Amino acid sequence: MQQFLRSLGPAVARVPATEALRAGAGAVVALALIGLLLLSPAVDLQLGLYLVAPFGASSVLLFAVPNSPLAQPWSAIVGNTVAALVGVAVCLSVADPALRVALAVGLAIAATMLCRAVHPPAGAVAMTAAMSPEAVERLGYGFALAPVAVGTVALVILAAAYARLTGRRYPFRQFDDPSPQGTRDRPAQERLGLSQDELSALLDRYRQSFNLGVEDLARLISAAELQAATHGSGAIAARDLMSCDLITVSPGARLSEVADLFAQHRITSIPVVGEGERYLGVIFQLHLITRARGEALALEGGYIAALRHLLAGGRTGRTGRLRAADIMDASSPYVSPDAPVAQLLPMMADGEVDAVPVLDEERLVGIVTGTDLIAALAHKSLSEQSAV
Repeated sequence: MQQFLRSLGPAVARVPATEALRAGAGAVVALALIGLLLLSPAVDLQLGLYLVAPFGASSVLLFAVPNSPLAQPWSAIVGNTVAALVGVAVCLSVADPALRVALAVGLAIAATMLCRAVHPPAGAVAMTAAMSPEAVERLGYGFALAPVAVGTVALVILAAAYARLTGRRYPFRQFDDPSPQGTRDRPAQERLGLSQDELSALLDRYRQSFNLGVEDLARLISAAELQAATHGSGAIAARDLMSCDLITVSPGARLSEVADLFAQHRITSIPVVGEGERYLGVIFQLHLITRARGEALALEGGYIAALRHLLAGGRTGRTGRLRAADIMDASSPYVSPDAPVAQLLPMMADGEVDAVPVLDEERLVGIVTGTDLIAALAHKSLSEQSAV
């Protein structure tokens, strides 16, 4: 009985309040904008441009679970449109209201599955058409174009823009998307030895094709393997790995000074600190290269000339000279001295950063680089082998 009662509880993991607010705010913005467009007095209402209830259901998927295969553009646009066509056809053919509704929804489910465009709100679209004989008689099959297709396309466009603005990804990643470096290699943490066909077969075997994409499955398997690998790292913490004698710069340091430190010490990252060693951000070599690319767009002579110009003071006409604070990353991840290796590995596994600052409250006390992490894990592995 207790197990049965537990099965009635929430099946979804706890969601941070910020994520819930992000999804809800996205739906508010999108539906408000679409409402302004579709309900504008300038729009000819004879075209059937108006909001329909299924748009609310589509918003739940597009903004709350944008990684779901059911929320992707093809599923949303084609699913809703096909369901609208089915609903209109049934509405024009069947007189009995109860039979009309049931038949419209059932046929819409079958049609969207055959089109590989399953989108749960599509059932509501078909039902809406079946329950609105007067509107269908006036609009005919145009109902599928407007409001359904037009409104769904607008929702998808706004969901993609909102995801980009809020640091999310929509549409979801495809398995053959270029890596973050723009190459055809899979990201390091996703090189599982499993092909796209094998991952697809796994999803089909466990009947999860509608719930998870191949790319997300690869990422989840990789994350699980990475987490499992940390179980053998024992009690190693950041304080055991970090370098303490650090090369740092002040926020006012010139970029030429920063470049000289990179060359002199052959390092790839330099923390930026204020008074009392208070951590402000970190500069990676990539930041200099990225800024030089921006300069190259405004200058002739390529990257080298742009980099020289950048180190000499930045674009012509800019007041003063560029400083460390102008290019540092203040949002880069950091950890406390007691952070376990399990917390450090995912931060560097995706290649976004190759060094993680270690902070005691706001004071910089060390930094852990990829080299430090590899050396520590190798030492641990060798120690375990010699003990066998």
